[in-house]
Amino acid sequence: MTAKIRVSTDAAPAPAHTFSQGIRKGPIVQVSGQGPVDPQTNEYLFPGDVAAQTTRTLENVKAIVEASGATFDDVVMLRVYLTKREDFAIMNDAYGAFVTAHTTSGILPSRTTVFTGLPREEMLVEIDGLAVVAD
Repeated sequence: MTAKIRVSTDAAPAPAHTFSQGIRKGPIVQVSGQGPVDPQTNEYLFPGDVAAQTTRTLENVKAIVEASGATFDDVVMLRVYLTKREDFAIMNDAYGAFVTAHTTSGILPSRTTVFTGLPREEMLVEIDGLAVVAD
């Protein structure tokens, strides 16, 4: 049996509730939903700017993936949660720029985008991820 290991890093915001930043079990890494939060101050950044929030959120996801021993190339799935359908194109541009820049293999992760309410009013985007690491 492979042990379940909590993934934790100061390079991403501390969890605000009762969950881990990420979990690794064997080659599988699950990153909890991240938002546009500065890991040093725990402040929500870029109010009203979905592009900047998307980039900051992906930086947090990437930091947790890397803390697990994986790389962004190991990410196989990202789920994006948006509060407004009108923000999709702006999010998609920022997302595309970030993911393309950080996926050196050229094989981009799968993605699902969901429109929903988020826990904090200032959050326009939340992203979680799944990575599989070659042992």
